[in-house]
Amino acid sequence: MNTEYYDDIIIGGGKAGKTLAPALVADGRKTALVERSLTMIGGGCINLACIPTKTMVASAYVANTVRNSVAYGVNANALTVDLAAVIQRKRTVVQSMRDINLHNLETALGHELIIGTARFVAPKTIEVTTAKDTTRHLTAERFFINTGTRPSIPSVPGLKEAGFLTSESIMELEHLPEHLIVLGSGYIGLEFAQMFRRFGSRVTVIGQSEQILSQQDPDIAIAVQALLEQDGIEFLLKAKVLRVDRAGNVTKLQIQVADQTITLQGSHLLVAVGRVPTTDTLNLAATGVATDARGFIPVNDHLETNIPGIWALGDINGGPQYTHVSLDDYRIIKANLIDGGNRSTRDRLIPSCLFIDPELAHVGLTETEARQQGYAPRVAKLDASAIPRARTLGQTDGLLKAIVDTETGRILGCSLLCNEAGEMISTVQIVMQAQMPYTVLRDGVLTHPTMTEGLNLLFSKL
Repeated sequence: MNTEYYDDIIIGGGKAGKTLAPALVADGRKTALVERSLTMIGGGCINLACIPTKTMVASAYVANTVRNSVAYGVNANALTVDLAAVIQRKRTVVQSMRDINLHNLETALGHELIIGTARFVAPKTIEVTTAKDTTRHLTAERFFINTGTRPSIPSVPGLKEAGFLTSESIMELEHLPEHLIVLGSGYIGLEFAQMFRRFGSRVTVIGQSEQILSQQDPDIAIAVQALLEQDGIEFLLKAKVLRVDRAGNVTKLQIQVADQTITLQGSHLLVAVGRVPTTDTLNLAATGVATDARGFIPVNDHLETNIPGIWALGDINGGPQYTHVSLDDYRIIKANLIDGGNRSTRDRLIPSCLFIDPELAHVGLTETEARQQGYAPRVAKLDASAIPRARTLGQTDGLLKAIVDTETGRILGCSLLCNEAGEMISTVQIVMQAQMPYTVLRDGVLTHPTMTEGLNLLFSKL
């Protein structure tokens, strides 16, 4: 079989890969990008994760606003949720963004955008089974692996036979679950839990740890749980699923909670216990690229694998699974390979946001982490109800928390559980990146009335 030669090959068109490809072409490199399906153009964020979920979260927010409109002096008609229309809106948003990405890639790459499944067959050679069921062999000087992750499915007796939903398949439901059971109390599980509760489903969340959001401080996790319970979501924590069965339209779970076994019945089961790397189909053994015990590809702070000339970008390298991290991975590659710089992953400050209502945004260390690292931090807390803008919006639920180094006055970390938290956290992040003291936010002249003005109040607590 003829081998086709390239300077660079990117496997997977997630945020890092799709952004890197045009940059390499502009640098004069003969570049190919291999993406497994036209329905995945743009990567997991656009097609399966951030964009579709937040589009549906927006619909759930509207449903909740209408349901509570009387509190604003607005009398709306009886609420009905057309889940099929919600799904169609989600599909329209996803398709529009997918089309934009396809146009950008085709403009940059032309026929070097290859739709097919890639696997290594030699150290710097891949075999691509194309969408047209043909086979091509491609070789290159440099490879960039950006194949992302997929839902993790636990080994629970009866689970596969009973059937279940994942974070992907649940977004194709066109009929509302009567009782949705969510296995997993992390970001993915909680977003879907609140979403479907607001659409009208009964929702029960099962968590294995003693608190939801196990990486957060207990006070923040407890506050989030209390807000979700106000929405009517039920929780079973410190719980282990022993078995799953399906009888007719009912899914039955046998669950061990403390020293007793209980049975929980629901109409649908969502498995949301994390994600695993898509490395198993790459035949990495042929090229010598190492993986860890979970299947992720370890990289150094320049995103290089153990094999020279092969990099791993985005979720696949085992770092934080955020699109903005994948984008920064691209920036590192571009700086080092195209611009002659020396960027790395060292000390980069990575924010996160849980898109429930109100949002939970975080950056830096938690209080627990700060104390574990030897700090004796000063801690400030503020109820969201203290922020004037929150009162005007009728969005007074939540808790703001800041962790500050006593010696330097620098902000070590911040958690914001309040309306618009995802926007507010960027202001805190920029102050942290600039290594300015917390007094910049305490004394800054911030617009009134805005939610960001709450940072004046929060840091005045120190």
